[in-house]
Amino acid sequence: MNAQEIIVKPLLSEKSYAGIADKVYTFQVANKANKTEIKYAVEELFGVLVDSVRTAKVHGKMKRMGAHQGMTPSYKKAVVTLKKDSKPIAFFESLS
Repeated sequence: MNAQEIIVKPLLSEKSYAGIADKVYTFQVANKANKTEIKYAVEELFGVLVDSVRTAKVHGKMKRMGAHQGMTPSYKKAVVTLKKDSKPIAFFESLS
């Protein structure tokens, strides 16, 4: 897998906004990606130095719209912490 296939999109929530100041960023990643692949993908795409990666599988929720019901999709998310001497990711800096 290449870097664009591993990092699907950034996840933006109140909790992820709180980590931007500490160089902690949250991404939705490919389900089959491991921590090492995620680390190299973030370093390649954004030109930063990654300190650690934590991953979690987020299970879909049951949703109902009138008489119809279904599940939201499940996905894998990664919380990436950058090294202290690394530059921040420019995309997230414009949000804070």
